[in-house]
Amino acid sequence: MILISHRGNLSGVDKKNENNPKYIRNALAQGFDVEIDVRVFKNKLYLGHDEPQYKITDEFIENKKIWCHAKEYTSLKLLAKLKCTYFWHQNDDYTICSNGYFWVYPGKKLLKNSICVLPEISNYKNYDCAGICSDYIERYKDLT
Repeated sequence: MILISHRGNLSGVDKKNENNPKYIRNALAQGFDVEIDVRVFKNKLYLGHDEPQYKITDEFIENKKIWCHAKEYTSLKLLAKLKCTYFWHQNDDYTICSNGYFWVYPGKKLLKNSICVLPEISNYKNYDCAGICSDYIERYKDLT
């Protein structure tokens, strides 16, 4: 089971620290993968859900344990040129990630090769999937 911290969160939403590279490094150091929100501003990569907040390098993103959520078309184009895992979606039920996994919108049917996103806002009875992405990812350690 792949355990993915949503924006660096481990035990709840922390809007103040989400997508902060230091916060993300902490989640990585705890052994989790991390989903991050990637934007492009003036041809440079930034992290931030609603706006570019933290400037980052290609090397930061080219980590096999980081899952990059492209927040707009320009970031999607740039991420496609890098050696990273990336995806883009809005309200799609399923989105395929560059590494072949399916990113599943909260509450939708899980697939064997899928990532269950934000199970805390859905009513899943079991996790018949490849991984989980959660703001409370520490809750799922016993599934590995």
